[in-house]
Amino acid sequence: MKDALGSIWAIVRKDVVAELRTKETLSTMLIFVLLTVIIFNFAFDLRVDNVRQVAPGVLWVAFIFAGVLGLNRSFILETDKGCLDGLLMTPADRSLIYFGKVIGNVIFMLVVEAIALPVFSILFNLMLVRLDIILVILLGTIGFSGVGTLFSAMTANTRAREVLLPILLFPVVLPVILAAVKATAGILDGQTLSEIGNWLGLLAGFDIIFLAIATMTFDFVVES
Repeated sequence: MKDALGSIWAIVRKDVVAELRTKETLSTMLIFVLLTVIIFNFAFDLRVDNVRQVAPGVLWVAFIFAGVLGLNRSFILETDKGCLDGLLMTPADRSLIYFGKVIGNVIFMLVVEAIALPVFSILFNLMLVRLDIILVILLGTIGFSGVGTLFSAMTANTRAREVLLPILLFPVVLPVILAAVKATAGILDGQTLSEIGNWLGLLAGFDIIFLAIATMTFDFVVES
């Protein structure tokens, strides 16, 4: 167990240190999220009377598309510099490589979401920095990153990876997006966690099932 955690931490640390040096992924994701929120804020300020009805959709559109930008770069460094084969030749189990990449992607998304959420709250005049919404965001981010990391590895060696990744990813993560939007909308409408328990259960179930599936199939994906 200690060796497994050490291998996962080594991969996470590598990705985080590389990102701190370049700041390419975080800056791109953050700029995209902020621009999306600002543009939708001005648009809906003119066209929508009740911003509460559209806020959950706007929030998750910004998060999901920013997440795709981050996932597109998840394996880019290893692929473009020929380091992926070296990473796969390490004695660590392939599933540990997958979990290390997932945790790294989750961290990047959570950093962007933590910065964007207060901005969104101010622009849309909604209180979104609260524990129940943070719980929904955490569950949705884990599920999205878990599946997205697998598809990112699958499309890393293709020429059209920027286009192919969202085409493959969105149909699979549709339950996550739907459940996250519905749960967020329910919270903004004043519902308690027990009242949106079905959506939270769907998010948690998706996370567990697809993380397990991705763990079992990651070895095949990177070898193909």
